[in-house]
Amino acid sequence: MSYDFHGQHLIAGARVDAAERFASSPATGPSRRFANGTPALVDTACRAAEEAFESFGWSTRETRARLLEGIAGAIEGRAADLTEIAMQESGLPEARLVGERGRTTGQLRYFAALIRGGDYLDLRHDAALPDRQPLPRPELRMMQRPIGPVAVFGASNFPLAFSVAGGDTASALAAACPVVVKGHPAHPGTSEIVAEAIAEALRAAGLPGGCFSLIHGDSVEVGTTLVQHPLIRAVGFTGSLRGGRALFDLCAARAEPIPFFGELGSVNPVFVLHEALRARGQTLGEGWAASLTMGAGQFCTNPGVLVLPAGAEGADSFVTAAVTALEGAAPQTMLTDGIAEAFRAGAAGLEALGAVLLRNESRARSAAPVLLRVTAEQFLRERALQHEVFGPLGVIVEVAGDAELLALARGLEGQLTATLQMDAGDMPLARRLLPVLERKVGRVLANGWPTGVEVADAMVHGGPYPASTNFGATSVGGMAIRRFLRPVCYQNLPMALLPEELARPLE
Repeated sequence: MSYDFHGQHLIAGARVDAAERFASSPATGPSRRFANGTPALVDTACRAAEEAFESFGWSTRETRARLLEGIAGAIEGRAADLTEIAMQESGLPEARLVGERGRTTGQLRYFAALIRGGDYLDLRHDAALPDRQPLPRPELRMMQRPIGPVAVFGASNFPLAFSVAGGDTASALAAACPVVVKGHPAHPGTSEIVAEAIAEALRAAGLPGGCFSLIHGDSVEVGTTLVQHPLIRAVGFTGSLRGGRALFDLCAARAEPIPFFGELGSVNPVFVLHEALRARGQTLGEGWAASLTMGAGQFCTNPGVLVLPAGAEGADSFVTAAVTALEGAAPQTMLTDGIAEAFRAGAAGLEALGAVLLRNESRARSAAPVLLRVTAEQFLRERALQHEVFGPLGVIVEVAGDAELLALARGLEGQLTATLQMDAGDMPLARRLLPVLERKVGRVLANGWPTGVEVADAMVHGGPYPASTNFGATSVGGMAIRRFLRPVCYQNLPMALLPEELARPLE
């Protein structure tokens, strides 16, 4: 590896050390030591972000587009070192990380194109009506404006695409909001290299260093201090329900509450309908097993629950195919020792609630698939079955008829996705099911698997609680920028005072 790690924070473009350091715990390779964050360092970063916002918040769209493209280029210039350290820290394979790096740079360029287009500004203009009776109407102009400094928490399962330069950071910078990142302690070396790439791009663009800071830390103190800092205006988070809910509550309890855009987990139910099951039960069983074990099940869209008509034609073929495929799945390295331990504990807890179809031994930092079968009545009674066990664990829920299937759908908690495996003959049932699922999820799929989230204008990666803390938001796709904007109306302001996009004559 050509990169020489310094292990320091990067605050407003400057490397800052700390008296206390923590050791990384890579899957392979050497452990390294990194500076631990403190409340004082959080305060320094937030104050630098607020100062930078005084100019960055009024920067041109072209300036920010070039910044985002510059960050993408700087990341690509560090490709070899990034791949090597990310493989060591996460245990993820090279091909996965190369693809994730492409997704990261691709979404940076995507937001550059988005803000150049300008549609996200939602420009509106109501002309003055001086002769209107009984009262005249003033001239009103409206647009979306940046909210100020944003806190971002790096995710454990995507060390590039949902971390330091991930979608939260990309969309916040596109919106003209400075960013303070709390790096995830599972991949501090990866975070350091990406942070250096962002700092390089800021310098090249001539923008204030305070537009971006990275603070390392392996304790909850840094995160809690960050979301409570009075200069932070919103928070982007991807992680566990427990950790996210704690931070959400802190945001709500502030003297001035702020929005917390948290993605907290989902079991992403798949509904296999009768005709699809009859026609391709074996193929569907194999496909579900492949999706369930992809990346050791460490995806927020992992299809952890599958709903199957009990005793229907094709059901036995489905279960046999799924069990056979999962039995042949080798144990996979998990992202951290703690995640591996939590998977084993979570699986053990659920095994007491249903029939165990498959239990593979998981050791140390590796995980092997676990498969359970329960009735719809058990699933709705035991709420723990709806809670995500992060890893390759699947629950088959058997329903006795369409009425019970619909009742189960109505009893679901909020989810990121729901999938319909269906054929043409399943259309009547699908029509009854869709209105129920629309209220439960952010994305409904037909005849696919939910793993894989496109970065696109129409994508919604969010859902009702507890999948996320704000059902009206998405952390992926063009609408992600809306989280860090707010509408501002300008009434009768002189053209010279208006933001550039509004300061133009009526068309």
